[in-house]
Amino acid sequence: MKRLLAFALVLCTGFAGFAQVEAPQPSPLGKMEQKVGLTDITLEYSRPAMRGRTIFGDLVPFDKVWRTGANLNTIITFSDDVKIGGKELAKGSYAIYTKPQKDQWTVMFYETTNNWGVPQNWDDSKVALTATASVEEMPFKMETFTIVIDELKNDSANLNFIWENTVAILQIEVPTDNRTMASIDKVMNGPTAQDYFSAASYYHEAGKDMEKAYTWVKKANEMSEGKAYWMLRRQSLIEAEMGKTKEAIATAKRSLSAAEAANNADYVKMNKESIAEWEAK
Repeated sequence: MKRLLAFALVLCTGFAGFAQVEAPQPSPLGKMEQKVGLTDITLEYSRPAMRGRTIFGDLVPFDKVWRTGANLNTIITFSDDVKIGGKELAKGSYAIYTKPQKDQWTVMFYETTNNWGVPQNWDDSKVALTATASVEEMPFKMETFTIVIDELKNDSANLNFIWENTVAILQIEVPTDNRTMASIDKVMNGPTAQDYFSAASYYHEAGKDMEKAYTWVKKANEMSEGKAYWMLRRQSLIEAEMGKTKEAIATAKRSLSAAEAANNADYVKMNKESIAEWEAK
């Protein structure tokens, strides 16, 4: 009996091994990451091949919604809000569906990205944006379905869908100028209250120059007009560590008042405990 059980175990182990065999997929997964200006665009899609078949107008019918690839959704992700066809599309991830035609393609950015192919119950309310891609005929054939981002400029790029001897072209505009100007303004206007606070917090926690930490945290509180209870709390702790007990108590009381106004029980408790400790010295 023991031998039979051992033999059965070997057989089961062998068959389990067969279940784990890896083999190449007929439509392998592809991924592309591209920075356009200051915006990150990521594409994930499966790439079917022609294999001697006629694609557009046959395998992929005209005037019908196509999954734009194979298997799971073709997904595009934008790190910023963008414009496509002059219309705004919020940053985030979208499934791309298309409706190929001879002279142009309709491209749809769908909010649900976990479908296998075209949703069984198509929901127009989930189409975040619809745009029209121009179509050109290529002088050669592309065997494997390919999506590329090219014609890169500071503020735009083309999203190209290529297969057989067809390329559909869709322009995407990115907010490079807005982001660059905001960055320039921030740098030219100097550090923010948060910048001063972060620098002071690091110096305090790392035991570095307390005079610098004190200067920075006071600057942060000046810029915040004494309303940021967490910044005031940090200032009181630095003052206490520097032996400025009287100042620490006064600052902690300001932090306590601001925390009470904000209904932050944690900071109310911490400030009360620190004030009691420092007043007892």
